[in-house]
This record gives sequence, C-alpha cells and structure tokens, in this order.
Amino acid sequence: MKKQNILIMGAAGRDFHNFNVFFRDKEDFKVVAFTAAQIPDIAGRQYPVQLSGPLYPGGIPIFPEENLAELIKKYDIDQVILAYSDLSHQYVMEKASLVLARGADFRLMGPKTTMLQAKVPVVSVCAVRTGSGKSETTRKVASILKEMGKKVVVVRHPMPYGDLAQQIWQRFENYDDLDRYHCTIEEREEYEPHIDMGTIVYAGVDYGVILERAEREADVIIWDGGNNDIPFYKPDLHIVVTDPLRAGHELTYYPGAVNLMMADVLIIDKIDTASLENIAILRDNIYRMAPDAIVVEAASPIRVEHAELIKGKKVIVIEDGPTLTHGGMPFGAGLVAAQRYRAAEIIDPRLFAIGSIRNVYQKFPLIGKVLPAMGYGKVQIKELEDTINSSDAELVIIGTPIDLSRVMQINKEYVRVKYDLQEIGSPDLKEIILQRLS
Repeated sequence: MKKQNILIMGAAGRDFHNFNVFFRDKEDFKVVAFTAAQIPDIAGRQYPVQLSGPLYPGGIPIFPEENLAELIKKYDIDQVILAYSDLSHQYVMEKASLVLARGADFRLMGPKTTMLQAKVPVVSVCAVRTGSGKSETTRKVASILKEMGKKVVVVRHPMPYGDLAQQIWQRFENYDDLDRYHCTIEEREEYEPHIDMGTIVYAGVDYGVILERAEREADVIIWDGGNNDIPFYKPDLHIVVTDPLRAGHELTYYPGAVNLMMADVLIIDKIDTASLENIAILRDNIYRMAPDAIVVEAASPIRVEHAELIKGKKVIVIEDGPTLTHGGMPFGAGLVAAQRYRAAEIIDPRLFAIGSIRNVYQKFPLIGKVLPAMGYGKVQIKELEDTINSSDAELVIIGTPIDLSRVMQINKEYVRVKYDLQEIGSPDLKEIILQRLS
C-alpha cells in the first residue's frame, strides 16, 4: 500500500505535538512538510532530526502557509492536517475548501489520537479564546492545590520560538532559567507569574518527554493551555474559561468550541466589566452546548502599583500581544487602568511604531490605541523598546503579566497593572477541586 503523503498546517505547537505522538514512528505515513502561521520566523526552518526520528534522517522542512496550494501539488499530498488554534470556523472551512479543491483530504485530529495519559492526576485550564482569563485561573488552581498539600508542576502549552533541537524539554524554576533559554516576551508572560509563586514550569516541543519528567516531581500536573487549544494530556478535571466581552466567540472559534463542549467546569470571567446582555448571551450558549458543566462566575479586578501616578498624565498603554493580535481583543487591563485612574490622554502608539511593530498594526487593524507587547526575538524586542521610548508619553502603563524592564531599557516612568481571578458565589474552584481530587 502506497505511503500517505502528509502536510501539517501549524504554528510551532500543536502541529509538532501531533507529529510526535501520531506520525513520527508510523511507516504508513510520510510527513513531507509543515506550514507555519501566526508566529514570525518559524517558516524557512527545519523540524530537526533530533525530534523527527529515524524515519526522517533529514528532518522536515517548514514552509509559509501562503504556499499551501502549491505544496499540495508539488509533494502530491494525500492528507492535510490542520493543527493550530484560535481560528474562526470560517477560516478553518476556507482552508478545508482550498485543500479539497486541490484533491487532498482535510483532517482535524482529536483527543483519542493526540492526548497522552499521565500517571498522576491532571487538571487542565484552557479557554475559548486567547485572552479570556486563563492565566489567572491557572494561578488560582495552583494555589488551591498547594493549600491541599500537593506538589504541583505546571506544563505549559508550547511556545518553541528558538532552536527546536535545544527546546525538546525545558524546566523553569527561576529567572536565570528564563535567561538561559533566551525566552521571548511571550514566553516570559506565561512563565514568570508561576515562578513568582514558586511553581515549577515545563514546556518545550516533545510533550511525551516532558510528561515523563513532570511526573517525577508532581502529585498533580496542571496543563496550562494556550491559544484556546485543547489539552495535550488527558485531564481528570477540565476547566475552561469563557469571555463575555466576546460573547458568541465560544461557538465560532476552533478549537475553543471543542473546549466548551468538553468542559467539566466553565468559568464566566470578567463579569465586572462585561455588559449584562453579553453575560446573558454567554450563559445561554453554555446551557445549550455544555449543559452538564459546572458554571463558576468570576471577576478579574485590576491592581495597579502606584495608581496615583496615572491621574492627569499623558500615557502610553502596553497590553499582552497575543490577546490583541490573533485573540482579537482591541484592549486589555492596561487601558481599563488608564481610564479608571483618569489619565489625561491615552496617546496613539501607531504614531511612534517602527519596524515589525508597525507591521502588527497593519496586519491587525482592529487593535485600538494600545501597544501590543510583541517580542518574538531580540530584534522585535528592540523595536518595541524604541517605540515606547520615542513616544511623547509621560508615563507607561504596562498591562502585560511581566515587568518589561527585565528585557528592555524603558526611559520613562512606568506602572504595572496586575489582575487575579475572584470567584463569585458557590461553588467556587476550591470546592470543586476538593471534591474531585482530595
């Protein structure tokens, strides 16, 4: 029987995982290429021999997704696997239509073929969209488990933006580890808050290897999901965060809708800032699509260090990059802080943006008068730094989860905005976790 030629569409995460756990050792298939989207500087590289295994002694090339149609023809592709996330259903079916029109099969791979079984309990925290409030929820779950006396290890959804061969597995315990692995701003935003809590974090490329290492030092593993993807590990408790600021998206984005329907617990976050109408829409969608899930309502109140500095100032607001870009949110906690504490003026960062930062605004025109904290490499971090420093702002409001001064020199006074999950009513997460895992 002829080998099936496979092309995997991805964004340096789910695509590599699906290859590792399903295709890598199967002689009936030949993965001839990956394509890359969402993340800069992934296309043009190789999935290395150290990860691809003996069936792929030359590694596997990674091409831009724009080349999809010609790659199907060039490599006589039999199956195209879509393996990345935070995509509208419209986008998914547009790609499916393109693939089918070129004669290949189009495939999505589900939990049965891609989830790994852990030897210890797994609590997964995922979301229906990027920027829903997953990170503060993950921190809350970690705190609850530690109060129960559990040794907790967080395994983070992949963000391998460097040398893939050097990122097979990574363990983060302190800030020196962040420097040692040359972490990007995006990675630091996810890892630093856990490190600040004294929680070990694993990430990388090969999540089978990562699982074996995490199991050695954990009573419970927390799967810290990203990009609204479904977990790589089979969860014993699947917590999913929804966002009433984008009510309706929980039904129309892939695979966020899968998370919604799989959830054991659904959190309606941000009820302190969402409209009653949107909260009602979200509740109705939850009850229709996930009637057996436990629903927890929560707020994400902001905390600002030295909030008094904001009043009357001309400010530039920096927000989490992925939330603004493929997450589709026009603002975040930083803008809320600027308005609440009465900044005199919120300047438009587009007037000062340079290089790749300017390109982000062109690619995502719905971003408002806020600056996305993009930093996928040293060049982009420097362009972000220059954009901030060249602005005429009197104060910088940093709405990202990390202290940007650790990775750049900011020549202006700044304040940081933080936020935590605050459940309202009962049952809360502690009650649920105690019942399920004690």
